[in-house]
Amino acid sequence: MEGMGLILKKIFDFIEEFFLKIMRKIGLGKLVDFYEQHREGMRYLIFGVLTTLVNIVTYYLCFYIAKIDNGISNVIAWIVSATFAYITNKFCVFDSKVNTKKALLYEIVSFYGCRLLTLAIDEGLMILTVDKLKLNALLMKIVVNVIVIILNFIFSKIIIFKKKDK
Repeated sequence: MEGMGLILKKIFDFIEEFFLKIMRKIGLGKLVDFYEQHREGMRYLIFGVLTTLVNIVTYYLCFYIAKIDNGISNVIAWIVSATFAYITNKFCVFDSKVNTKKALLYEIVSFYGCRLLTLAIDEGLMILTVDKLKLNALLMKIVVNVIVIILNFIFSKIIIFKKKDK
């Protein structure tokens, strides 16, 4: 996974720098400066949006196309998007460089543990809003994902990928 993660990071770094150069050339230098000052948060936002899209598309395919139960569709969407999020957060957002098996195990267990907590919140809100209140499933999936993204960033920043004092 480390090799593929580094390739992913290099590809993202290249694309990111390409777009930042274009933005500077078209007069958006202040926006580029802001992005660079808040790179970690901006990258989290980018990959949070992509993770949300992975989650919603997977949910849509399972629930609407494959006609799989709401709860099961939500869990499948979580598994796919959480794995995507771990890889992108580790290599592209927080630039995690764990150097022992114990540290890697902690990172993986804490990541999926925190994501299980937000899955429980996600699942509970989806059951409440879709199954009980009969609200639009896709709309509620989007709303619930906003809440989940915020919680996941907080957990990633303070628990999972926190920078160790040297």
